[in-house]
Amino acid sequence: MGRDRFGEFEHRVLLAILRLGGEAYSVPLVLELEERTGREVAQSSVFIALQRLEKKGLLTSRLDDHARAETGRVRRYFALTDEAMEGLRAYRRDLVSLWDGVAPLLDEG
Repeated sequence: MGRDRFGEFEHRVLLAILRLGGEAYSVPLVLELEERTGREVAQSSVFIALQRLEKKGLLTSRLDDHARAETGRVRRYFALTDEAMEGLRAYRRDLVSLWDGVAPLLDEG
């Protein structure tokens, strides 16, 4: 998997899915992203990212009809693929390596 397979927002969406147990639909993802980042997140942005990630083979999706009685809607759940997990591990390794030794430089000044 190439290192440029996902951008910053897509990275956050993948991490939010991982935090939510590896599978989630858009509403809990928005809430998780808002809680963790302290920023407002548009549900449409999350859904667009989910579609892009699925097209790239980093997510799979399934429809769940159980919520129809409550909400009148069928929920689409997205799950991380093995390729997404591999990409997250590589992304983390790269960032940890880049951050190594930088803290003292940030503390200067």
